[in-house]
Amino acid sequence: MSTCAVLSFRLGGTDGVSIVADTWINALHRAGFEVRTVAGEGNADILLPDLAIGRWPDGSSGLHGPEAATEADIAQLCELVSAALVDCDLVVVENLGSIPMNLPAAIAVARAREGQPTIWHHHDPAWQRDRYAGVIELPPREAVPSGQWRHVAINELTRQQFLDRGFAATTIHNGFDVHAELGDRESERRRLGFGAEELVLVHPVRAIERKNVPLAIDIAQQLGATYWITGPAEEGYTDTLQSLLESARSAGLNVVHEPSTSLADMYAASDVVVFPSTWEGFGNPPIDAAIHRRPAIVGHYRIAEELRALGFMWFDTDNLDALKTWISAPDESLLDHNFEVVSSFLSLEVMHSALRNLLDEAGWLP
Repeated sequence: MSTCAVLSFRLGGTDGVSIVADTWINALHRAGFEVRTVAGEGNADILLPDLAIGRWPDGSSGLHGPEAATEADIAQLCELVSAALVDCDLVVVENLGSIPMNLPAAIAVARAREGQPTIWHHHDPAWQRDRYAGVIELPPREAVPSGQWRHVAINELTRQQFLDRGFAATTIHNGFDVHAELGDRESERRRLGFGAEELVLVHPVRAIERKNVPLAIDIAQQLGATYWITGPAEEGYTDTLQSLLESARSAGLNVVHEPSTSLADMYAASDVVVFPSTWEGFGNPPIDAAIHRRPAIVGHYRIAEELRALGFMWFDTDNLDALKTWISAPDESLLDHNFEVVSSFLSLEVMHSALRNLLDEAGWLP
């Protein structure tokens, strides 16, 4: 049986890249591959800690700062990666060659995969983040082009940006399970202490600056809803989040900061999904909201406009009157419509077909 490795900074978690990687792993199994996972941390078959975020300083400092990796460090990691992938027929690199959260690792992996079948799966490339504007090493290029690398973007904007930089890329949108079981509303609300008539606004994100927690809190206040944020603070946002939540509580807002027992239970226990991010590589929660039949308030980050063009009917963060009207008299046809959009354009079946077509075109199907 052909073997495909899926490699990233971390795998098996609840972050967006890990979740999408899991759907690709399933698709690769269905295509006939035996799949091996390799990561710096998380739940993986092979753990190589030097692949993890934080192993070396962020961005260009990982190569050029006082605590940067040495050439010997990179060469050693290249050997470790090569050994982990030695009998693999194909490797999928999930975002590690896109965002420079461990630039030495990206260089080591690129060297290890020179001239070998590799899919670089790009979720959010460096140029889409202001703090990485000076990074020129990504996406990786082969020293001698072999025709054995493919670049895959998760949206059309990123595919076009790759083309503008001289890289051919294919768009494969993230895939979602439209047959997912719905969660247990009563049990989850009871666990979290929500009242039977309490309006709950869920913000299903890791707490970092671009998730726009202040606006989400403001929306909850305008709706008179409980604000429930599910993810931990990351990227140095802990103190900011604590201050925001304490201030909101002092103003009389009911705030819950706790993970849910499951994704399905989270959506079942909530009444409205808020997602006012200023930037996302894709943005899974509004899509999940459609599957779990919840209305969503979505910001105007650029990829959201691409997704809106598919037909989603999301409420606007700048004008809550329409949502207030809907809450007072819910119209199920809106939920039906959004579910149909996911089924038509963003289902797992659609994603599996697109990936299989790419593998077939490259001659990599088992």
